[in-house]
Amino acid sequence: MKNLENRDMGEPSTEYPSLVNKVLKLRKIPLNQFSVEDLRLMIGQNEGLPYLIQLSLDVLKEDLFAEGDFYPSDLLQNILKVPALFWTEDKELWQDIHGLIKDRMEEILEHDISVQMFYDIAI
Repeated sequence: MKNLENRDMGEPSTEYPSLVNKVLKLRKIPLNQFSVEDLRLMIGQNEGLPYLIQLSLDVLKEDLFAEGDFYPSDLLQNILKVPALFWTEDKELWQDIHGLIKDRMEEILEHDISVQMFYDIAI
């Protein structure tokens, strides 16, 4: 099973904020056990992006507006906010996400999702 733990990042501790502890725990979980919320949270923290965005594609193909624990489409919104440097280094994943959203812009805008950062990238 693949997980995000390629190096020792330490163990959760009461000294850390809860978000840090959650990230540390998720780094040890097999990727096939990640929930939509786990994907949303880790992508929002820019953790494991090549793996987690790839996994998210399967989720978004089923439901473009899949939600974690916050609101409908929170997974897509976090993906669209990923830093430009990632997308310029992985143009194929950018193309995959673009392919999912390009024909659904009206729906995306109805959900108040900003695509500005995603499309500001020179790919």
